[in-house]
Amino acid sequence: MSTPGALEFEKPVKELEAKITELSRLVGGDGGTGMESELEKLRDQAHKRLTQVYNNLDPWQKCQVARHPDRPQFMALADQLLTDYQPLSGDRNFGDDKAILGGLARFRERPVVVMGHEKGHDMASRVTHNFGMGRPEGYRKAIRLMELADQFGLPVLSFVDTPGAYPGKGAEERGQAEAIARSIQAGLRLQVPSIAVITGEGGSGGAVALAASNRVLMYEHAVYSVISPEGCASILWRDGKFAKDAAGALNLTAQDLHRLGVIDDIVEEPVGGAHRHPEQAAKALGDAIEQHLRALSGMAGHALKQAREQRFLAIGREGLV
Repeated sequence: MSTPGALEFEKPVKELEAKITELSRLVGGDGGTGMESELEKLRDQAHKRLTQVYNNLDPWQKCQVARHPDRPQFMALADQLLTDYQPLSGDRNFGDDKAILGGLARFRERPVVVMGHEKGHDMASRVTHNFGMGRPEGYRKAIRLMELADQFGLPVLSFVDTPGAYPGKGAEERGQAEAIARSIQAGLRLQVPSIAVITGEGGSGGAVALAASNRVLMYEHAVYSVISPEGCASILWRDGKFAKDAAGALNLTAQDLHRLGVIDDIVEEPVGGAHRHPEQAAKALGDAIEQHLRALSGMAGHALKQAREQRFLAIGREGLV
């Protein structure tokens, strides 16, 4: 188990875990005489408390979990889920975007095309990957990958974790909106199975550009919305301090979106979130992807395309109320 920094609502659990660590040190020092039972009680108490906390997260707390710096990102998930990964770089137009990565790989022995957002794990890598905010060349790279998948009949797996597309001046000058729109179009036109997973944040069009898929899955504590809670609060209340209220109004949790039909499945996370047990979380995700991929594999190309089209039209037709 990793030892991530504590979120505010996790602090009572972290304090208990600190006591467990100290007691474990004492047990090791005196040969373990008479303290094992007390240590076991504390571990059980910490697990129950953590379970209770994570079973009762509000939408704003889920946003914090989804943004946790230790949450598994594309490269970590690729290491766990893929073999023979061969990255593809550049958009053959301007350059390479490090916020959106992808290439060819094998998923449980099956050849696939993969892509996803990478935020980075420390300040240097976060700057390199632009905090997971894709630029136009990243979305055009995604289009290249989808066209490659269609050409060779390979399923497409997408891993989404972004606060949104990069809104900088250069990105706008190079056609950010068009690149996002064409990436969505490319996803909808695919005649191969496609599965997208919201692993952390799914922010607006920058997320949808990689998630116009036959199946959209979400980690249990991921979030997916048209705007961030902070952005919503700044518009509705003209004050970011109302972000918690905005999070509650946006229906951005996996549970809300599954109820509304926006996503197809929720992937359970280990107690305490995917950042505490990344290997266990990756295994659960791999099993869910395999299940949905198996269900899609027998469908003809035109049927996949039609089913994908109807899936997204149904969201607007039925409404999100």
